[in-house]
Amino acid sequence: MQSNLPTPPAAVKRVVIISLDGGKPAVMRVSRMPHLEGMLKHSASTMKAQAVIPSITLVNHTSMLTGVKPAKHKITWNEWEPQKGMVPVPTIFSITKKFNKKLRTGLFAAKQKFTHLFLPGSLDNFVVISDFAPAVATAAADTIRRNTPDLLFVHFADGDHYGHNNGWGSPQQKQGFADCDKGIEIIVSALRRKGLMDETVIIISADHGGHEKTHGMDVTDDREIPWIAYGAGVKAGVKLGQPSTCDTAATALWLMGIPIPADLDGRPVVEAFTR
Repeated sequence: MQSNLPTPPAAVKRVVIISLDGGKPAVMRVSRMPHLEGMLKHSASTMKAQAVIPSITLVNHTSMLTGVKPAKHKITWNEWEPQKGMVPVPTIFSITKKFNKKLRTGLFAAKQKFTHLFLPGSLDNFVVISDFAPAVATAAADTIRRNTPDLLFVHFADGDHYGHNNGWGSPQQKQGFADCDKGIEIIVSALRRKGLMDETVIIISADHGGHEKTHGMDVTDDREIPWIAYGAGVKAGVKLGQPSTCDTAATALWLMGIPIPADLDGRPVVEAFTR
C-alpha cells in the first residue's frame, strides 16, 4: 500500500488535528459555527466519514492517533484506567519521534483518558484541561506561539458533554459546538499570527456522533463523522468519500513525509491534496 503513494504537497511542514468529541454532522450543520463554515469553502471535506466500532471516545481516538483498528490497538475501554497502562502500539507521535527526534509534538485534551496514549518520549507537550473548547484552544495556541509543534492534536469535549447531559441535537449541544467553533478560530488565529498557515494542514474530524443521550452503536447516527482538510496543498471544494478514523493517522504521517508502517489499517486521504 505504501510504495505507490504520491509525493505529499511540498508546502506542508506541519499538521494540526482537531477532534470535536461527539461531532455529529447533522447537529453541527444546525449549530452556529461561522468560522468552520468559512473554512469549509476552502477545504476538501465529507460529512460521511466513519468511526470505528464501537463508536466510543477512547477507542476511536486511539484509532485516530495510531491508524489501526481496536483489534490491533487493544484499547477497548473508555475511561482513564491507569492499571491498564499505555497503548501497546505506536502512535503517530512516537512514529514521528522515531523518524526525527527534532520534530516537535503536542497533545491537548479535555479528558484524562488520553493519558493512555502518552507513550514515553513521544510528546513534547501533553496537557489535559478539564474545561471547554476555548480554554483548551487557548492553551494550545500559547504553545503554538512559544514553540510551535510540527504535529499537534487538540481535543474539544463540548459536544460530547452536552450530548450526554442534554441530548444530541439539544440547544445546549448546539451551543457547545458554537464554543468549539471559537476554539477552532483560536487555533487558526495563532497559526496565522505566526505566519504558519501557508505551511500547515488542519484536519478537523470527530470520534463519533450520537443519538438521544448516548452513542456506541453500529448505526449512522453514531458512526457518521466529519473529515475536513484545510490549509497548505488542499484541493479546495473537493468532496471526499467515506474515510475512516484510522485514515487520519495515515494522512498526517504521509503529509509530513514520514514512512507509514505497513501494518496500519488506515490509508492517506491523498485525494484531498494537490499532487
